[in-house]
Amino acid sequence: MSMLFTTLDIAGSGMRAQRVRMNVASMNLANARTTRTDEGGPYRRRDVVLAARPMEASFEARLRGRLDAVDPPALGVAVEDVVASDDDPILVYEPGHPDADPRGYVAYPNVRPVEEMVNLMGAARAYEAGTTIMRTVRRMAEQAFSIGR
Repeated sequence: MSMLFTTLDIAGSGMRAQRVRMNVASMNLANARTTRTDEGGPYRRRDVVLAARPMEASFEARLRGRLDAVDPPALGVAVEDVVASDDDPILVYEPGHPDADPRGYVAYPNVRPVEEMVNLMGAARAYEAGTTIMRTVRRMAEQAFSIGR
């Protein structure tokens, strides 16, 4: 039974990470034309840094109050950081814009909508894969319980 819970924990960690990726990509798209922020200057595109992390003790192990040292630790996905891009802003000649510099150029965020849509679609597909894993594990558990009846 612990393998089923471990699988659910791993799939859940991946789904949480993909949800953060979707939120960040959406935030990037929403701010694609933001020329003024609280920090000063245009919005800076953000990226999510993911890392493999050992899973916390499974639910079963926490109930028993111990970790099983015989099995190798299961790895899940964790959001390491959300970092702002170092790319230069995109300069567009718009002399009538309120944020134009003395030469008439406006600094727009370094957000490329097509790239963000690809990131958003990839994260959505990975999230969908996690839901498929969870459905499959649930069906396996139901079949295992039906054997004992």
